[in-house]
Amino acid sequence: MPRTPNNPWPDLAISDLRPTTDALHLWSQVVGKVRLMLTPWINQSWQATFYLSGRGFTTGPIYSDGRAFEMEFDLLSDRLRIDTADGETRRVKLEVQSVAAFYEATMAALTELGVPVEINRMPCEIPDAVAFNEDHASRAYNPDAARAYWRAMLQVQRVFLLFRSRFVGKCSPIHLFWGSFDLAVTRFSGRDAPPHPGGMPHVPNAVAREAYSQEVSSAGFWPGIDHPAFYSYAYPVPDGFNLAKVEPEAAMFDTQLGEFLLPYGAVRSSADPDAALLAFLQSTYEAAANRAHWERSRLERAQGLLGRLPEDF
Repeated sequence: MPRTPNNPWPDLAISDLRPTTDALHLWSQVVGKVRLMLTPWINQSWQATFYLSGRGFTTGPIYSDGRAFEMEFDLLSDRLRIDTADGETRRVKLEVQSVAAFYEATMAALTELGVPVEINRMPCEIPDAVAFNEDHASRAYNPDAARAYWRAMLQVQRVFLLFRSRFVGKCSPIHLFWGSFDLAVTRFSGRDAPPHPGGMPHVPNAVAREAYSQEVSSAGFWPGIDHPAFYSYAYPVPDGFNLAKVEPEAAMFDTQLGEFLLPYGAVRSSADPDAALLAFLQSTYEAAANRAHWERSRLERAQGLLGRLPEDF
């Protein structure tokens, strides 16, 4: 995908991303649920997420009866890499195939490595979902589209790290949730939140209640409904949040989703993509924090510097 020295943000508008990101979304749920079943629960479900890597995205180390292994979507070689700390490896091709074929190949590879695991085969957060082992529809996979989207996520994470460095309160890692396939970072005010109503497809209400048990301002990047986009929302939603003036000009409040959205294309095409995205992240956070009366003086600091503490520490 075209990138230039002056603009490292890939152009995601020149290829049909959605069929490939939909496939990766479903395949990632298979792998994510493996990690989920073998990892102790951590607050806000942080134990089950993926992290970007230099080749794609990864589970990081997973443990099974004392043995460590890692599962990585290697988008440079179009393989799911499964590597054990003992030096054993298996590969599952990322190609045009059904979810059932990917599921069966992945489970077989894990069994061959001596780490069999049973997972819930229903996808999460997807309406009208079909169980992994029953989803025989062919799924598209375009390697160039997959790599372009991943490289876009790397640029997003780079800016998210700057935004993350400004906050000293409780904050999530920058991680990739396989439920909705979004790269996200979440800030917490330190106060409890009212019980979440739940209602997410194939997600126990208790999981949603625990995830949103505290007041948050959350931002992320996802394939979107019609095009890749950044989002920002608050829970609980403070009065007047939807009326806040946010930046840049291309940002808008989506009344159906109940969150602010900013098209990826608007960021990439701006004179300074980093500044445009940071403006969106900061202004939407302030819209939530100011209206909900967060103790911002206790939670924020100057943006992090490379290799040294901020001068105001």
